[in-house]
Amino acid sequence: MPRILVIDISNSFTKFAVAHRGRLGKPHRIPTPELTAARFATETDALRFDCAVLSSVVPRRSAAVRRSLRVPLHEIGPDSPLGIGIDYPEPAKIGADRLANAVACAALHGTPAIVVDFGTAVTFDVISKSGQYLGGVIAPGLSAMTEYLHSRTALLPRIELSEPARAVGKSTAEAMLAGAVFGYRGLIAEIVRRVSAEAFPRSRPKIVATGGDATVIAREVPLFTAVDPLLTLQGLRLIGERAFAE
Repeated sequence: MPRILVIDISNSFTKFAVAHRGRLGKPHRIPTPELTAARFATETDALRFDCAVLSSVVPRRSAAVRRSLRVPLHEIGPDSPLGIGIDYPEPAKIGADRLANAVACAALHGTPAIVVDFGTAVTFDVISKSGQYLGGVIAPGLSAMTEYLHSRTALLPRIELSEPARAVGKSTAEAMLAGAVFGYRGLIAEIVRRVSAEAFPRSRPKIVATGGDATVIAREVPLFTAVDPLLTLQGLRLIGERAFAE
């Protein structure tokens, strides 16, 4: 079985790891704005791999990765060997990371399911009981919202996300933190409730969280079945194993 370099280019960070014999190695990451062909080649120089799988939502950075690789590359799309079906009008417009999340969720956590990915945007992806990708929801990400407040106002500071001490903030930073964390928990719960009622009126779906802010937000939300920080990379591993099957 080949050693597969799995690469996920998101707006904030590029994550990558080597997968071999059904297991994912240690993840590495580079801030996506700093990703160049030279930087990626340097960061992966010590890794052993025979081929690569790429998921990207930043086309310009995808080109840098392509230039640095000297092995066969599979780029994720609706025609990839996903192992799930797609029930969506324009499959080519589904984000590659969202497909990877759906693949990993179906294989590792089961269906029916909703994947909530807490990234630069927070995305909700819906997988039917029979393993069909049905679509989803996209909302602004938590860090994007707090950064927007800081950059577009004169007095609101940049904050680092953590569990708020209280709902009633005793400082501007505390008030922003309470609004961000408690507000997003409310947003997540309401969207999951509506999606579940519409897509799964007679069953209870698995609700799986992933992404950079998943641990902070999901740990106090009892509706989540699992928090899986490596879900996207695991999806890339599963797709890569099919794409490069010997």
